[in-house]
Amino acid sequence: MSIRAETLASTEERRFQADQVITIAAAHAAHDMYAAFLPALLPALITKLALPTAQAGTLVLFLQWPSLLQPVIGHLADRISLRYLVIVAPAVTATMMSWLGWAPDYAVMAMMLSLVGFSSASLHAVSPVIAGQLSGRQLGRGMGLWMVGGELGYMIGPIIAVTVIRFTGLNGVAWLMLFGLIASVILSLRLRNLPAQPSNLARPLPWREALRAMSGIMKLLAGIVILRAFIIAALVTYLPTFLTREGTDLWLAGTSLSIFQMGSIAGAWLGGPSSDRWGRHTVLWISLTATAVLMALFLITTQGARLVCLLLLGVSVAGTFPVLLALAQEALPSNRALANGIYMAITFAMESIAVISIGVVGDWVGLRIAYIAIVAAPLLCLPLVAQLPSEKRRV
Repeated sequence: MSIRAETLASTEERRFQADQVITIAAAHAAHDMYAAFLPALLPALITKLALPTAQAGTLVLFLQWPSLLQPVIGHLADRISLRYLVIVAPAVTATMMSWLGWAPDYAVMAMMLSLVGFSSASLHAVSPVIAGQLSGRQLGRGMGLWMVGGELGYMIGPIIAVTVIRFTGLNGVAWLMLFGLIASVILSLRLRNLPAQPSNLARPLPWREALRAMSGIMKLLAGIVILRAFIIAALVTYLPTFLTREGTDLWLAGTSLSIFQMGSIAGAWLGGPSSDRWGRHTVLWISLTATAVLMALFLITTQGARLVCLLLLGVSVAGTFPVLLALAQEALPSNRALANGIYMAITFAMESIAVISIGVVGDWVGLRIAYIAIVAAPLLCLPLVAQLPSEKRRV
């Protein structure tokens, strides 16, 4: 390759390719929109199959356990092109989730949700790395856009599902799979010119050597993720339950979750680019400190002020996610997908454990006590942020 060709290739790799990054973010949105159907479908599925509530709740485990395979998928993605997993993910997830209402029993639903789990694990292990490679030096911006896609999908998915169920019944949801199939066709056209091989800065290390090289920063990120998982579980899974027990109307409690998710979209949009400009550490310090203060205010303020706190909490909590994703990929540039897969697996696993833990504590001493304890979680993250490797500001 000539010097001029090498220079052009290097410039292309450093450039933020907005159209392609937006395409990857749209794939994330399309996939997560369907993955978010489950909470909305559960009441109808419980009625149709006469499922006990506890058994219906375990369906979430089949959706999430394949996420533990993300490090393996990431390890493969560092060596061969797995972009086709991103392309087919919306179609697979759309088909399985849309047809879930036709499942004759619990076992079939479990198998369908396991397929969705594998599809989700593949997309979440590979697509952030592709978005990162297309982001050049603005990795935070790329991760922010990718996160916006997911937040949008999770916000509109339940609304679409319950609307269709209301007007056509549970079986009518099956027609929604068409949009997922169309999304995969569009992705195949949009991503066909991506390089066949991953464009790492260096040859990928063997997995044992890679694990040793990234172990230090991954331990710190894992600690932050574990503490952050309790915040997310409290403000997403248990928020409507907590508010209704505090005397809030059920409709307003559900609306409060939408307000938090609106703030999350803004946080994902702002957090990544801000970390490119001001540094990953700075954004984490600001976001985590703000989260602790806002959580405390949320618990002591009146109903109207709580809505403002929830909107701002969405911004501060979601603002950390693209930053942590960027740090995970920067931990070992030659094995970006492996690092991303490990990070995502830890995230999915810990959020499941946090949901169960808060539920147990809530039954034992009450959700308010659990929420008060969680106020300390962001502050406990700060010593871990201080130990992260020093960084240079990005342009």
